[in-house]
Amino acid sequence: MSNPSSQKPLKLGIAGLGTVGAGVVRLLQTNAQSVTHRAGRPIEIIAISAKNRDKNRGIDLSHIQWYDNPLDLAADPNIDIIVELIGGANGIAHELVYAALNANKGVVTANKALIALHGNDLAKLAEQKKLPLLFEAAVAGGIPVIKTIKEALTADRLKRIGGILNGTCNYILTAMAKTGCQFDEILKETQELGYAEADPSTDIDGFDAAHKLAILASLGFGHTINFKDVFVEGIRGINPCDLHYAQELGYVIKLVGMAQQHKDNRIELRVHPALLPNDAPLARVNGVTNAVFTEGEFSGRLMLEGAGAGEGPTSTAVSADIIDLARGNTIPMWGTDWNGLTPATVIPQSEFNKAYYIRLMVVDQPGVVADIATILKEHHVSLRSLLQHGTITTQTQKEIVPIILVTHQTRENSLLQALEAIQKLPVITEKPVMIRIEEA
Repeated sequence: MSNPSSQKPLKLGIAGLGTVGAGVVRLLQTNAQSVTHRAGRPIEIIAISAKNRDKNRGIDLSHIQWYDNPLDLAADPNIDIIVELIGGANGIAHELVYAALNANKGVVTANKALIALHGNDLAKLAEQKKLPLLFEAAVAGGIPVIKTIKEALTADRLKRIGGILNGTCNYILTAMAKTGCQFDEILKETQELGYAEADPSTDIDGFDAAHKLAILASLGFGHTINFKDVFVEGIRGINPCDLHYAQELGYVIKLVGMAQQHKDNRIELRVHPALLPNDAPLARVNGVTNAVFTEGEFSGRLMLEGAGAGEGPTSTAVSADIIDLARGNTIPMWGTDWNGLTPATVIPQSEFNKAYYIRLMVVDQPGVVADIATILKEHHVSLRSLLQHGTITTQTQKEIVPIILVTHQTRENSLLQALEAIQKLPVITEKPVMIRIEEA
């Protein structure tokens, strides 16, 4: 066996020295000897680009070429692989990845938004150029879910993929359930702890999880996904009382991403809060932890759980991709040849068929429940259970009663029409709250 140190080094250009970029440099420098042996040859960082040249990141950059313009990395003939850790679906990150591929350089990225929105075009270009584009760190940080789907499960036909894909939302909902505090109060705490950005909208409105779900669905089902087809609903509207009532019913509320391939090959792609039974594996995933499950015809159900973000887990995933390229990984970006992918036909929200949790705030007077039940019956919505709690006296001296309904499985469009009619009743004091139920 030849000595790895005698082999031609794989030369990297890294764009972005934030938490993940600095972590990748630190990991490759600290573990240089073991990385060389596992990769079969040395891995060298020969050039870097970042916004602030003078910032102290606690890593030695003295011997590394610095470029102020990330696009100069793509033009450097000495670089074999570009590692894009800038982030963002468009702008300089988008330009750099295209420039790298057009300059015949492979790419490693952690950029979930870029892959979710532009992955189809990038996969086509990478295949035309016969170049690798790896993105393990783009989904669930240090959890090796991309490799699991692309490699370990490649022979199986996957039916479902999903999980808890955003640590910020999971932390917020966990804390709200534990403390009973309002969403805004817990969000502020989450930002102070560094688990949420100053502008948290991408996380709390569900788009971060939706980016990841689109990537997983494309990998797992062999389809090209139009991100606009993913149904997305965030957690801003979750009230502590709904978490309490869910607990009373034997459920917890989580933000979940779910992709399901039906027998007619149509796909459900949805991100939204959901009630999960207390004994469901995902229900026990708390705090900033992520978890991803797959369900295959032959492999059955598998679940991977771990840190979904942070310097250590994410830099480990990026470095694993780099080592893969050093070994000569030639697996196509989406796990199959570009010509083998077909456009996904995505099931619209109106055709979702689920059980639902509904909270109604109603004026306490006789006949209210009968009126609600009549409307539900007219729209073919069958009730599984009904809870009625004690009255709440408002400032106007009205006595309001929370009514909690749980339906059997029903077509979502029928339920939405029923709730629209219920909301018009003079006894309804607030817009009805509807949360989907995931039984598994």
